Amino acid sequence: QIGVWNSYSGLNMTDSNKDRSTNITDSLANRTLIVTTILEDPYVMYKKSDKPLYGNDRFEGYCLDLLKELSNILGFIYEVKLVSDGKYGAQNDKGEWNGMVKELIDHKADLAVAPLTITYVREKVIDFSKPFMTLGISILYRKPNGTNPGVFSFLNPLSPDIWMYVLLACLGVSCVLFVIARFTPYEWYNPHPCNPDSDVVENNFTLLNSFWFGVGALMQQGSELMPKALSTRIVGGIWWFFTLIIISSYTANLAAFLTVERMESPIDSADDLAKQTKIEYGAVRDGSTMTFFKKSKISTYEKMWAFMSSRQQTALMKNNDEGIQRVLTTDYALLMESTSIEYVTQRNCNLTQIGGLIDSKGYGVGTPIGSPYRDKITIAILQLQEEGKLHMMKEKWWRGNGCPEEDSKEASALGVENIGGIFIVLAAGLVLSVFVAIGEFIYKSRKNSDIEQCLSFNAIMEELGISLKHQKKLKKRSRTKGKSSFTSILTCHQRRTLRKETIA
Repeated sequence: QIGVWNSYSGLNMTDSNKDRSTNITDSLANRTLIVTTILEDPYVMYKKSDKPLYGNDRFEGYCLDLLKELSNILGFIYEVKLVSDGKYGAQNDKGEWNGMVKELIDHKADLAVAPLTITYVREKVIDFSKPFMTLGISILYRKPNGTNPGVFSFLNPLSPDIWMYVLLACLGVSCVLFVIARFTPYEWYNPHPCNPDSDVVENNFTLLNSFWFGVGALMQQGSELMPKALSTRIVGGIWWFFTLIIISSYTANLAAFLTVERMESPIDSADDLAKQTKIEYGAVRDGSTMTFFKKSKISTYEKMWAFMSSRQQTALMKNNDEGIQRVLTTDYALLMESTSIEYVTQRNCNLTQIGGLIDSKGYGVGTPIGSPYRDKITIAILQLQEEGKLHMMKEKWWRGNGCPEEDSKEASALGVENIGGIFIVLAAGLVLSVFVAIGEFIYKSRKNSDIEQCLSFNAIMEELGISLKHQKKLKKRSRTKGKSSFTSILTCHQRRTLRKETIA
């Protein structure tokens, strides 16, 4: 009774909407709802049992647990039925729908509790609750096999740039050592120690010997050549330090390359898929993932849909299970929801997710458009989310044995950014050795001079020219007083001239 009417006072309302209880269970309590769903691990699965099962007891999974929690909060009774055509719901060219969406449109079901994606086109014909799970589209692909070592895999620890710089450094040090050894007077020696009066001196650091010295140090074998002057010893020392760092870095990284199996995937993202045709890819037929690519206006995704639509018989799968088997057995990549990929990869270590999420979306409970159940379902889902029960249910059904984690990441070649500093140290050492050699030359020239005027520029240039020869002859200077001519200046110190009979 909500009011009383009589002929004297008219209508007298005794109850109003404001006085009614706002308990969310009022409209659903003890009602039996038909729930449509679809088989997909781990949302809805057949329960394994030795005894025959009937009704709702036949099924288990995340969506069944969600239904149970919603039933406990709202007080309704539910009957689970599998969608007759085994599809989620997509619209054909004539505007007709199929799958769970069609059953809601035709009022054959009151709820659709399944991994049903909330999309714009579906929202126009049915209602959705707030999402109980958020996710995105990603790529499922098999893990790449380790690459077989190549014939020249011993070069991998260092990048090609570093190998080139090491070769150039070896050539450069050899040339600098050759010039400095000729320039400094302390690298010239008497080849006949038994004849101290010999006027012939020699130098072991020819261009070829200088290169051999550098190669021997680089290979950690050394050579019979040993520098004597301070300047050449600086060159040798800095080159030994350089080779120590290079060889140590190469050896350490070579061990990493030998112990870590290199895993190289032919694709790393959706862009890589779109740019090639060797690896076939697709999605579940009439699912939200297929609809996403079909409706997308992004050029990359339009190109991918053109590829999939041109190969519908092989690229589009009937369901996720068929697609997963295709990924395992052929060169095929399956575009599917990230939550499903997470579940599959936890149970099959041969599969992996490639790249990040292509989009962002959510799963919601579907109801017929205008249904009074939607808002109450939404409130119950928000309650479960705040209590943390949605997370606990996901952990329950997604947690698997897991796959062993990789002990170490793939080794990478050392580049200039890793060991480029040693080249700077080498260059600084060579510059230092040049200045030391100049100092040695000037010091020796002054020491051998009788008077200040003897150290002239012309004398130094002639000395440099003679020093470029492998062997030179010392001529005793003739001491003639009062002469200041060009000849006297050149002969006032121990000038070394070439002994013609010994020079080839």
